[in-house]
Amino acid sequence: MKKIAAAAALAMFTATAALAQAPAPKAAAPAAAPAAATATCKAQAGEKKLAGAALKSFMTKCEKDATAACDKGAADKKLAGAAKTSHVKKCVLDAVGK
Repeated sequence: MKKIAAAAALAMFTATAALAQAPAPKAAAPAAAPAAATATCKAQAGEKKLAGAALKSFMTKCEKDATAACDKGAADKKLAGAAKTSHVKKCVLDAVGK
């Protein structure tokens, strides 16, 4: 019984010491990242005060870029079929801001 208690105490001590020495997690996005990179296409167009043909052209290019990025993300996650379609559709809508 004493051996079990001693082993449990040793295991707890070892685990807490290992956790105390673990490096702090790094931030997901660097603090120096430009705000425009994370904004939606719609927000970026608003900031640039685009209208008419310039707005249409910008939104078309931005949507194509978003689709390409979302397709790559789906491939990285190894999605196929309906899961891929759903992921890409939601991802593009989030990126475009519709």
